[in-house]
Amino acid sequence: MAATFWVDGHWTDEAPRLTGPADHAFWQSSSVFDGARAFGGLAPDLDLHCARCIASAIAMGLKPAMAAEQIRRIAIEGIRRFPATAELYVKPMFYGAGGMLTVDSAITSFVMHIFEAPMPGPGGFSATLSPLRRPARDMATTDAKTPGLYPNSDRANREANARGFDHAVMRDPSGNIAEFAFSNIMVAKGGRVMTPVANGTFLAGITRRRTLLLLAEAGIEAVETTLVDADLHAADEIFSVGNYGKVVPCTRYESRALNAGPIFSEARRRYFAFAETARVI
Repeated sequence: MAATFWVDGHWTDEAPRLTGPADHAFWQSSSVFDGARAFGGLAPDLDLHCARCIASAIAMGLKPAMAAEQIRRIAIEGIRRFPATAELYVKPMFYGAGGMLTVDSAITSFVMHIFEAPMPGPGGFSATLSPLRRPARDMATTDAKTPGLYPNSDRANREANARGFDHAVMRDPSGNIAEFAFSNIMVAKGGRVMTPVANGTFLAGITRRRTLLLLAEAGIEAVETTLVDADLHAADEIFSVGNYGKVVPCTRYESRALNAGPIFSEARRRYFAFAETARVI
């Protein structure tokens, strides 16, 4: 089974047809999602991902009629439909059904989508600075994890790919470093870890927050601060933190090779040790 779906109170392994041209989500993009991970029977921070999905829906103007704990229980049911060894992406979604121009006119619907998605290994990736930027808070619903924000990130990554890089680094509207196109960024310099301060122009992720806590527990100074491109060129280590790959090293930034260094290794080791406390199978 490659995927399973919870919709209208039951599970199905056939992808449901949910929206059409008359639905607000289809023509006005009133949808949100979250992405948790399950691997080896573990689902770290699943409760936080479910709570954030509801917060995103409210920020979008949707009216979710489910509690985070109910979403978490549905997610665990779905995870248990797969073998314990499966590596899964867990995606709860709210979207506007029906409606006219305003989101208030729509009915808020829910679907859970869980599918197999192998975890990236620690082999590393290359990255380049993108000419594209994240939107400001007064330009988009940046406090929601909404699909409408992702075409710009995808455009940045495609531009980076065309220049021979795996991923793009995006700046905020002020020109400071914000994140990788699809995950948060951390920089190590002189034994200290820095990540861009959460200024509302990018999603300061759950894995980012967890990694900061785990590094602090290890006695490694880890701070939110303002970063610019020069900080990336001077870094001892650069690594990605995000739900899809968790903790993955950047092994080339622009023309400069980087090592998957000791702070990255400690962050990754501690994250997966933490994940062992989150068994659901």
